[in-house]
Amino acid sequence: MALGEFEMIVLFALARLGEGAYGMAIWREIRDRTEREVSVGALYTTLDRLEEKGFVGSSVGEPTSQRGGRRKRHFEIKAAGRAELEASWETLMKMRRGVSLPAGARS
Repeated sequence: MALGEFEMIVLFALARLGEGAYGMAIWREIRDRTEREVSVGALYTTLDRLEEKGFVGSSVGEPTSQRGGRRKRHFEIKAAGRAELEASWETLMKMRRGVSLPAGARS
């Protein structure tokens, strides 16, 4: 099962953040590294979909006073998610090998 681009970006963010991965930290990591504005709703929809596929796990932390007593939902990339990310990335690299894009192709 191949991952979509945004699913790959989310999994890379989780891998980078490790145990510090919660919604807004993941959102900031994606925004800062990709320079893309992503809606929080799209992020949580993707995280939920990745969890349904068994690629991501989540747990709810203790309530904190900084969050008005609300709990943070923490996310982690599972072994199956790492394997799928690696396979999807390798597929992209195989497709790219030998391809020379013309100058200015990104404009």
